[in-house]
Amino acid sequence: MSNPLTRSLVVVTAPTVEPITLVEAKAHLRVDDSASDALITSLITTARNYCESFLHRTLCTTTYDLFLDRFPAGGVNYGGGSGEIRLWRAPAQSVTWIKYYALDGTLTTLDTSIYTVDVAAEPARIWPAYTQVWPAARLVPQAINIRYVAGYGLAASVPDEIKHALKLLIGTWYENRESVIVGTISSLLPSAVESLLWSRRIMEVY
Repeated sequence: MSNPLTRSLVVVTAPTVEPITLVEAKAHLRVDDSASDALITSLITTARNYCESFLHRTLCTTTYDLFLDRFPAGGVNYGGGSGEIRLWRAPAQSVTWIKYYALDGTLTTLDTSIYTVDVAAEPARIWPAYTQVWPAARLVPQAINIRYVAGYGLAASVPDEIKHALKLLIGTWYENRESVIVGTISSLLPSAVESLLWSRRIMEVY
């Protein structure tokens, strides 16, 4: 069995909006003044990061660089999806480029005719086009760079159950600002958050 692909994911362009606005979060928290605006804004971002990590998704449009040490093993693709690459953080919108270091060390952009992209799948898939094969790349760390855009788009397109989970998380952290929560009532909220998120969670990310 071949070793799994060594990969890393880097945010190139962070989202310009959050799934929950400050006004929406304050309405959920029943906060009327602006004294806690900075805290609530921080909690919105923290809750989004938590949910994205749990879901293996991106909520609002984000651009990523996915780095691989090598192309996946596989022969010529004759219709079997040989050499498939899967993209972290669904839903993918588009693939901007695939770049790789050729055997002579030249950073090369792979022609789009060489590969096929399926952004409808979750996670999205890339594999050599019919009768094609991945090119030979230099054996160096992060030899392959795939830039792609992911996310539901604007906040309005984020599913409601995810938004509600975000609000529950924000409410929990706003009311309980210590690392240890005394009692049992508050401990029910994280379970409610996971219950809302499970139906949208992507279990297979490779």
